[in-house]
Amino acid sequence: MTPFDVFMFPGQGVQSVGMGKDLADDFEAARLIFAEVDEALGMKLSSLMWEGPSEELSFTENAQPAVMAVSMAVMRALRGQGVCTEGVGCVLGHSLGEYSALAAAGSLSIADTVRLLRLRGQAMQKAVPAGHGAMAALIGFDISSAADVVSEACCEGEFCQIANDNSHDQIVVSGTREAVNRAVKIASGMQGKRAVLLKVSVPSHSDLMRSAAEVMKHALSGIEVRRPKVAFIPNVLGRPLEPQSDIRDLLVRQMTSLVRWRESIAYLCDDRCSGSDTHDEVQIENCVKAKRRFFELGSGKVLTNLVRRMISGSDVEVFSVGTSQDVRKAAAVLLA
Repeated sequence: MTPFDVFMFPGQGVQSVGMGKDLADDFEAARLIFAEVDEALGMKLSSLMWEGPSEELSFTENAQPAVMAVSMAVMRALRGQGVCTEGVGCVLGHSLGEYSALAAAGSLSIADTVRLLRLRGQAMQKAVPAGHGAMAALIGFDISSAADVVSEACCEGEFCQIANDNSHDQIVVSGTREAVNRAVKIASGMQGKRAVLLKVSVPSHSDLMRSAAEVMKHALSGIEVRRPKVAFIPNVLGRPLEPQSDIRDLLVRQMTSLVRWRESIAYLCDDRCSGSDTHDEVQIENCVKAKRRFFELGSGKVLTNLVRRMISGSDVEVFSVGTSQDVRKAAAVLLA
């Protein structure tokens, strides 16, 4: 039976100095991606990625295109090893990783994607005054219990909302610093639960990103966006893209909306989550009949770890593909 393969693309927070350097050293296809990214931006982003400083790489406007560049380098390196990346069953990405997924699926060009992500990072940074916003991870909470915490934390013009439904026991909230701090205090006071403030300067996927969403709406209106060549699951839907869906609109809505990661993975594993009765029954051919193999393409292992926490069993395998060694191992699996 042919396995059903899923390519996943990470979001911001996985960036680190040195990422992608071994890919460029070992694979010409990856080296060409970094050169293309540098040319599209008119700057040596690759030098910043490989030499630092870390503080500058972590700026949202640099981190977002850098994370995407490594993901695309991995994908091209796999292709150079003989993997037919257009034969994958489905692609999806976490937050900015959605742009990487669309580039991998042929919807966006590499040059347009990297320029959009740099603009996205700049717009997000400008949307909220420094120190006004915050994000926190609630550990041990599902989306329902996290909603109770959020409701209690919002008051007197300060608010937070659920930004990422990452798994059955990890929810990220985003909003004004005061409300997020209250949410952390409330959550930390509950037995068996904990909460951690995230080291970010931008309250992503919250209503505070409305001005950034308008910037992206204008930018996307001038970009060619083609239909994906493979199945694609957008963050705001948690299910496969439908024929009538407007990809530009979905990318704009993503700026202020919940990242439905848990629902997306649950759909791919045919593990219908709460509320899934509202989903159109769009089926991905052979998905529920075959072994599912999830490959995280890019830096870090955030998505790999999330998927492993959510699912298990002999019919599911998860791979992290971020280094040259990882590429060779993944290629061997995909070509077997």
